Amino acid sequence: MTVNKIVLAYSGGLDTSVILKWLQENYQCPVVAFAADLGQAEDWNAVREKGMATGAEKVVIADLKETFVKDFIFPAFRANAIYEGSYLLGTSLARPLIAREQVRLAEAENADAVSHGATGKGNDQVRFELTYIALNPHLKIIAPWREWDLNSRTRLLSYAEEHNIPVPVTKEKPYSSDDNLLHISFEGGILEDPWNEPDPAMFKMTKSPEDAPDSPSYVELDFVQGNPVAINGQALSPADLFAELNRLGGENGIGRLDMVENRFVGMKSRGVYETPGGTVLRAAHRDLETITMDREVMRIRDSLVGRYSELIYNGFWFSPEMRLLQKTMDDTQATVSGTARLKLYKGNCMPVGRKSDQSLYQESFATFEEDEVYNQADAEGFIKLNALRLKIDALKKK
Repeated sequence: MTVNKIVLAYSGGLDTSVILKWLQENYQCPVVAFAADLGQAEDWNAVREKGMATGAEKVVIADLKETFVKDFIFPAFRANAIYEGSYLLGTSLARPLIAREQVRLAEAENADAVSHGATGKGNDQVRFELTYIALNPHLKIIAPWREWDLNSRTRLLSYAEEHNIPVPVTKEKPYSSDDNLLHISFEGGILEDPWNEPDPAMFKMTKSPEDAPDSPSYVELDFVQGNPVAINGQALSPADLFAELNRLGGENGIGRLDMVENRFVGMKSRGVYETPGGTVLRAAHRDLETITMDREVMRIRDSLVGRYSELIYNGFWFSPEMRLLQKTMDDTQATVSGTARLKLYKGNCMPVGRKSDQSLYQESFATFEEDEVYNQADAEGFIKLNALRLKIDALKKK
């Protein structure tokens, strides 16, 4: 394949550092390294210097934290998205944003190709490339992991050593990680045996529940139409709000997850995740919905959460079906405004209070005390009608 210029999704880690050099050697054209600041703890000056030292024509670093939270995290959490009952989709939500900005940069730089560091075994290759094709099908796609013979972390490390490329991964500590405002993920290396417990020193965003404070923290989260807008009465921007939730959740040992998931390509994969702020946000949002959302609307919405989450996980963020589902999910949030109060304690996130001007909870109906609005005798006919088919079935059997 002949290309004139490539825009590479670049992090400065092992894979993309090697890829940056490999693209230059194999395609003999300029490479623009694009790095997205999604809230990960990086020395961006060092990333830029490393990219230039490795031969990039240009290193572009984009601050996308607010966009990431407002346009990707919040929509997913309005829908209570969760994959296979556990995973809050931290990497899955980041990839379509990175790929979208990559496409924009390629068009601005008159590049005719884009590249990424995802392996041929994983989900990220699908997420990147479905986005490229959905937004600009004319761009050529280069996936080095599907072309080269550097088919292991060990060989990548050797290539980096041969080309004097400094990388943060060592042969003694070979797992890979991906982090952003929503989470940190750990995969590979010593984690590939699902029986091995993760090294406690590996975690970055969360304290161990055993080491969390001995007294609980209380947090009140205000929502407007499904979106969090304030913590303990203080209004914050989306990114600042999420950073504060990460701090509160992390200090209280909340958000660690160790799971074996089903990748889109067909294999099972073990992943360890830290998602403190997301865990707190989801608990608060779901709790507020219990008093503000109609029962039947909630049941229909909940029936769609699995499919919606699979679309994100599988890389279909920019698809017609995703647009349809997002509109549906957002329609259910029209009344989800109010405040949820949570108790955070040693890895636990417990809703302990909720209030809303949109509340459907009426104490006058629900009370165990005397009331004047509910006739308990009406329940007899209600039960008889609901039991009618059971009665007919029983009579038939006899």
